Amino acid sequence: MLDPRKLHLLRELAERGTISAVAEAANFTPSAVSQQLSALEREAGTPLLERTGRTVTLTPAGRVLVERAHAVLAELERASAALAALSGGPAGPLRIGAFPSAARVLLPGALAALVREHPALEPMVSEIDPADVAAALRAGTLDVALVHEYDFVPPVADLGIHTEPLFEEPMFLTNRASIQAASDDPWIMSKPGTLCHTMAIRACQAAGFEPRVRHHVDDFDTVLAFAAAGQGVALVPGLAALRPPAGVTLTRLPLSRRTRAAFRSGYGRHPAIRAAISALEAHFTSAAPIASWTALAAG
Repeated sequence: MLDPRKLHLLRELAERGTISAVAEAANFTPSAVSQQLSALEREAGTPLLERTGRTVTLTPAGRVLVERAHAVLAELERASAALAALSGGPAGPLRIGAFPSAARVLLPGALAALVREHPALEPMVSEIDPADVAAALRAGTLDVALVHEYDFVPPVADLGIHTEPLFEEPMFLTNRASIQAASDDPWIMSKPGTLCHTMAIRACQAAGFEPRVRHHVDDFDTVLAFAAAGQGVALVPGLAALRPPAGVTLTRLPLSRRTRAAFRSGYGRHPAIRAAISALEAHFTSAAPIASWTALAAG
């Protein structure tokens, strides 16, 4: 019989590409990962990996097994969620990942409400870039996380991860009336490789120009401070634009950032996951940042 823990390692190898990356994610030594995968090959009765020097790739049988592993591991998550639902209300640690603007604006109130309603639950928050969320969920270091999607940046599907919509924010441009009007300005953008950076580059390209990027800054408070100091223009989402500093005007654009709750496939009915998502949805509605965005647009 195939061991689900070894299937998990094989799936991680397919996602991460190297034994060392799998070992780091799983808190194992590379030798231990290799031994587990060799044991899985014996259980499967066929070679799953092709080893050439230090390079390891999946055989056709290995790729077939990875495809089936997604369904097997999701079914185990559903079983875990069903058992948790029978044991009473949400309880124990709940590891939550969030990007900085959501962590600052939404999570404090949502966590307070979550703990009031479910005092046996222990939420534990880690800031994380949405690009790193899928790997952290698959590795089990997070249970649920906030991820976002931007216009111009289509989401990347991951069979091991499921998402649900939470809320949508408008995007704002600093100190200019339109993106086209900022074609000759220096720009402030996030680091290359982030979704925000890709969105900003593509928004400028859609407006007919390649932006001249002067600063790479991930923290939106710092971005706004740089904009106030005349260091460039930037695109910022609604959660980051609630209290702009003096010297910054904001123009609402027909672009948006959509935030979703992400969790391992099959884990969505776990009572702790459902409680966390409900608290986030309720707090976003009650906090009513839309009123602030409307005022910004009117101003």
